[in-house]
Amino acid sequence: MAIIDPATGRPLPDSDSAFQRVLFVTNNVHVYGIPPITSTKGFSAGSWTSPTQPTAQQIFTARLRVLETTVDSNVKVDIVLEDSSTGDLFAAAPYTSEAVVQQANDSSRFFAVRVQGEGGMKATLGIGFEDRSPAFDFSIGLGEARKVLGMEPNTGGQPGRGAHGSGITEEESKTDFSLKKGEQIHIQVGQKGRRAASPNTAARSDDGVALFSIAPPPPAGKAQSGLPSIAPPPAVEKQSAQDFGFDDGEFGEFQ
Repeated sequence: MAIIDPATGRPLPDSDSAFQRVLFVTNNVHVYGIPPITSTKGFSAGSWTSPTQPTAQQIFTARLRVLETTVDSNVKVDIVLEDSSTGDLFAAAPYTSEAVVQQANDSSRFFAVRVQGEGGMKATLGIGFEDRSPAFDFSIGLGEARKVLGMEPNTGGQPGRGAHGSGITEEESKTDFSLKKGEQIHIQVGQKGRRAASPNTAARSDDGVALFSIAPPPPAGKAQSGLPSIAPPPAVEKQSAQDFGFDDGEFGEFQ
């Protein structure tokens, strides 16, 4: 079965060596034709769906998918808006940078997405989720996409497939620093700078006095005076969805 290019809706020319992975999918995503951004603070979804004077018009209800496509080790990620009944492509946004998707500054359920046509024409659409849960999962899917594309570090310890690794090379990791059979390490302790023991010190050597300047450890069970006490680390509180900036969804009354 031929693999479809999410950005064009047509089969990939090298579909035999291609495969796809779905990072996120959901239905009932409301698509808006939004006005151009007018503030440096970002997009405000409250004005899009204002009950009295809305600034945006809902133009479509779509299925949204975040698709990772790999062809000959080349990886790309597309955000696809499709007809949920027929699967026909409505619009696609190649996820080439974090600026392609911007969350609204007043709601966690609304985003501005920069879509792109075949001829390179670009437009910004607003999308709105009916619940906070799919909006949260959408953000998680974009986070996975950024790791795959190398936009941010991969917590799994491996470099993203879309970026060059910057860790230790394979040759360096295979270097054997262990001693071979018969090899020895010779360590010479120099005498330079050591003062000769005085007769009084030599006379007291039988009393158990150490010849080093390091003080002996304190007796067991007694705290060493003069050292600051170390407080235990604070308990880590479990983060909630609100800690990630998700609101109660007061904007966007979907009909």
